[in-house]
Amino acid sequence: MKARVKWVEKMMMVGESGSGHALVMDGPPEHGGRNLGIRPMEMLLLGLGGCAQIDVVHILRKGRHPVSSCEVELEA
Repeated sequence: MKARVKWVEKMMMVGESGSGHALVMDGPPEHGGRNLGIRPMEMLLLGLGGCAQIDVVHILRKGRHPVSSCEVELEA
């Protein structure tokens, strides 16, 4: 797995995954950003939630349990 993060300006950066997806990250105005993208620490929290959810759905489907919805709420 690979990823690259490139600084653009002020507190803005663009992250690109090894699979070719990209997203903008930025900081809040009080820290010099312009709030034009998700904050890096929010990305970390979303990644943890996404990994947990993929595991849960995969295990349920593998056990032939029907899955109609799955939602993870995180707070840090």
